[in-house]
Amino acid sequence: MHQPASIVFEELAATRRTLRIAVVTETYPPELNGVAVTAERFVEGLRRLEHHIQLIRPRQGAADAGGEDQVLVRGIAIPHYPDLKIGLPAKRSLERLWSIRRPDLVHIVTEGPLGWSALLAAAKLKLPVVSDFRTNFHAYSSHYGVGWLKKPILGYLRKFHNRTLCTLVPTVALRDELAAVGFQRLRVIARGVDTERFTPARRDESLRREWGAAPEDPVLLYVGRIAAEKNLETLMAAYAKACRRAPRARLVLVGEGPLKRELQGRFPGAVLAGRKSGADLARHYASGDLFLFPSLTETYGNVTLEAMASGLAVVAFDYAAAAEMIEDGSSGVLVPYGDNDLFALRAAALAADRPRAVFLAARARPAAARRSWDALVRELEAVLTAAADAGAAIAGQVGAGRRLRGAHAAAPQGV
Repeated sequence: MHQPASIVFEELAATRRTLRIAVVTETYPPELNGVAVTAERFVEGLRRLEHHIQLIRPRQGAADAGGEDQVLVRGIAIPHYPDLKIGLPAKRSLERLWSIRRPDLVHIVTEGPLGWSALLAAAKLKLPVVSDFRTNFHAYSSHYGVGWLKKPILGYLRKFHNRTLCTLVPTVALRDELAAVGFQRLRVIARGVDTERFTPARRDESLRREWGAAPEDPVLLYVGRIAAEKNLETLMAAYAKACRRAPRARLVLVGEGPLKRELQGRFPGAVLAGRKSGADLARHYASGDLFLFPSLTETYGNVTLEAMASGLAVVAFDYAAAAEMIEDGSSGVLVPYGDNDLFALRAAALAADRPRAVFLAARARPAAARRSWDALVRELEAVLTAAADAGAAIAGQVGAGRRLRGAHAAAPQGV
């Protein structure tokens, strides 16, 4: 009897072998966001384990020539984010590509038009697919005046992911949330942090002086998109309260986004440092004192781990990465989800209490250091190997069934 894909997937044990993996993503470095950075970490980690990765992504400008085994497709700029691209549908191109260079499985990172066309192409070619749930697109809708789209978007995401062998999510809480609204075959693989790049050793007093901060002045840091879905009104409320309790407090925002000019006009004292990457980003992290992360729409929030690894006291809502990594009052400050007023109050109190901030910061880095990228890549490898085995087994069962039906059709009547 034909077994459901989920049963085959669960029962097959992962074995160590080299895989041919097609990774489809609509964002990848040099784009700077959590999804892009995480995708690159996993891709490079799998390559170090000697898997063959075929990376399919949108071209990022006319000068983008791609890289090692990359297939570039057409893309268009995302509204409000002209520096980011979304891939255009490429079903026929992917069918041709995968017919010639057939992968063992397809790993779809993003659910946009390129991801959907990859899902359709893989289905036609009977290729196993694993997907990632990395961005709460349905939660963003209320921040852009289209809250009525939340249910349709969620329905699309559910349909998309339930057509795959499994969907990878970064936290247990997100797994449970998605399962409650009908998502199936969810697997948890967390995210890691590079503790060699993000370290307190990169603290730079000359950079702090550029910000107008003396050694003892509290610097409140935010890293991320400067956009409505990041709940930046709460960040600014926290800064205003902090200034009343610690008049020398400074606020530094690292990132770009559609609200940047508005915030600069409303809060001329804030430092908007723009987009940073690599060692320069690590230097900005380490030169702060408190990391304030008021977002309520994260699937994970890589920046939380980066701030902790950099030796900052973090104030965040009690969900996503913060809920998993921070012990409230020991390695950071957790605020009940959605209580914006309390977030601002606790952030201001911490800004005015340097000894407590130093205490929390000292315990933040060891907590973050437990998240090794190498271990997480191994977890992903096991899931992808099992998916490839499941896909091969299902294809074999389907092929055997077709051959058997063909034999019955060709047999003389009465046999």
